[in-house]
Amino acid sequence: MMALVRRYWLTLRRPSLHYSLGFLTIGGFIGGVLFWGAFNTALEFANTEPFCTSCHEMRDNPYQELQPTIHFTNRSGVRARCADCHVPHDWTNKIARKMQASKEVWGWIFGTIDTREEFLDKRLELAQHEWARLKANDSLECRNCHRYESMDFTRQGRRAQFAHSTALESGEKTCIDCHKGIAHRLPNMAEVP
Repeated sequence: MMALVRRYWLTLRRPSLHYSLGFLTIGGFIGGVLFWGAFNTALEFANTEPFCTSCHEMRDNPYQELQPTIHFTNRSGVRARCADCHVPHDWTNKIARKMQASKEVWGWIFGTIDTREEFLDKRLELAQHEWARLKANDSLECRNCHRYESMDFTRQGRRAQFAHSTALESGEKTCIDCHKGIAHRLPNMAEVP
């Protein structure tokens, strides 16, 4: 057994002595393509609604709140999935968000939010984290679907026309400044400093 391990170790340690450079290059390329494909498949699977709602904390709390909103059911049949609002579409920002989400997985493992009461107790803190993230990235996820250039202000109410045109001109506000609670219920805002 030790001889077999030693032989494999020597092969791994100096592969060019045992295999041609062409074989190693082609093998490395194929291995890289397979790794990249598996990585992206796993990444896209982690963006699906069944994955997001696989834990009861998400299924029983935020997902239930999303269902009666216009982002879930509407006249056009276009539906926002969890990842549409919570994961950026471009690759670099998506990877950064996935790394941030590892803290959420850590919380799930250790049962930070196991009950509805615990969710409601942490709701303001969770919402503020998400609002700050959206403010910092200029509501990037909202702008994947809602673009000022595509808005027909004449078909909006007066208040929306004024707010959108003013926000467009000034560039100071972003979507989340006015649209908090658009897909999930607002936390108790009396607690906001």
